[in-house]
Amino acid sequence: MVAPREPHEPKQDRSRATRQRLLEATIDCLAELGWAAATVAVVAERAGVSRGAAQHHFPTREELITAALEYMFDTRIVQSRTEAATLGAIAEGADRTHAVVVSLVESYTGTIFKAALQVWTHAAADPALRERIVPLEAHFGRVSHRMAVAALGVDDSDPVTHHLVQATLDLARGLGLADVLTDDSARRKAIVAQWATTLHEALRARTV
Repeated sequence: MVAPREPHEPKQDRSRATRQRLLEATIDCLAELGWAAATVAVVAERAGVSRGAAQHHFPTREELITAALEYMFDTRIVQSRTEAATLGAIAEGADRTHAVVVSLVESYTGTIFKAALQVWTHAAADPALRERIVPLEAHFGRVSHRMAVAALGVDDSDPVTHHLVQATLDLARGLGLADVLTDDSARRKAIVAQWATTLHEALRARTV
């Protein structure tokens, strides 16, 4: 349900709020309904605005999807930074390593990842869309890697450590894919626990 507007809400603020509702609705539609069903009309209805209002902000579906993609990227970065800051408060040791792995895996099982997956799949057959996505994802991958390194408190200049961190990110993405069609939480929990133990021991061995 869309919250009622404040009586004297400035026009610029209303416009910004409408735009954000449309972007969030686009992400929800992509994640829940898929690429084909995430039309401007469906998104506008989900956002609680008229189709005309939606097209005022995003004249074409391509512009809406592109804006949503950039919004997803920014949101993922903010979420990752927030999680990294929270993990930094956990004492060093096996518990912290486990918490970092859990956090990374969970970031690939939410709505934003499922929405991004729809865009990636479509981009495989759309060179223009792929051209926009690849640089964004490459940048996000670098940022995610740096934040994982910081959360784990390890030396990324060591090639083995670098690959261990990247393997953790790749594992997280793979577990996220496995969760798309069915609830894979039970198997995922066991794998996360085992990998966290393996990762902690491997990283500790690099400092001895």
